[in-house]
Amino acid sequence: MNDEPEEKLAEGTLISHLLELRNRLIRAMIAWVIVVIPCFYYSNPLFEMVAEPIKKKLPPGSHLIATGVITPFMTPFKLAMYVALFIAMPYVLYQVWAFVAPGLYRHEKRFALPLVVSSILLFYAGIAFAFFAVFPVVFQFMVATTPKGILMMTDISQYLDFVMRLFLAFGIAFEAPIAVVLLATTGLVSVEKMASNRGYVLVAITIAAAALAPPDSISMIIMAVPMYLLYEAGLFFAKLAVKSKARRAA
Repeated sequence: MNDEPEEKLAEGTLISHLLELRNRLIRAMIAWVIVVIPCFYYSNPLFEMVAEPIKKKLPPGSHLIATGVITPFMTPFKLAMYVALFIAMPYVLYQVWAFVAPGLYRHEKRFALPLVVSSILLFYAGIAFAFFAVFPVVFQFMVATTPKGILMMTDISQYLDFVMRLFLAFGIAFEAPIAVVLLATTGLVSVEKMASNRGYVLVAITIAAAALAPPDSISMIIMAVPMYLLYEAGLFFAKLAVKSKARRAA
C-alpha cells in the first residue's frame, strides 16, 4: 500500500521532467530555425567572408572552385546552418541551464553559472583566434609549399570542412582553463599536482594539437602554444577558486 503512492510519485516526477526537457528542446530548436532564416538569406555573403582568408593568399590565377553540381548551393547552405547554431548557442545553453538549475544547490549555481558563461566566451574566442590569427598563417604556408607547376584551386566544400574543423578544434582547445578549474574544484586532481606535472601536460597538449590541427607543423604549433598558455591561466584561476572554496568551508 505504501509502495504504490511512492511509485506513482516517481512516475509523475519522471514524466514532468521529460515534458520539461521536451519543451526546452523545442524552444532551442525554434530559436535555431529563426536564426537560420536570415543566415540562409545571406549565405553567399557569409561564405565570401569565411573564404576571404584563403582568397587573399591564393597566387594570381587561382581561385576557389565547385566540383559538384549542387555544391555552389549546398556549401553556403551548410555554412548558414553552422553560423545559425553559433549565434543561437547562448540561448540553447540557457535552455540547458534552465533545465538543470532547479536540481542544483545554491552554492552549485553560483559556481556553475560563471563556468557556463566563461565556457561560451572561451569557445567564441577560440573561433576568433582561428579566423584572425591562424588562417592567414596556415594558408600562407600552404601556398608557399605548393610545388612548382601546380596551380592551387581548392574546392569550396572541402574548404568549408577544413574551416569548420579548425573552428571546432580551437573552440575546444580554448576550453582548457574550464577543465583545469573543474578538476581542481571537484578535488579530482590537486592544483599542486597539475602544476608539478607540466612536462606531461605539454606532451599531452602536443599530441592533442597534432590530432586536432591540420596535418602540418605550423598549425600544430599555433594550436599548442595557446593551449599551454591557457593551461597556465587555468592553474591560476584554479588556485583562486580553491582558496575561495576553502574560505567558504571555514
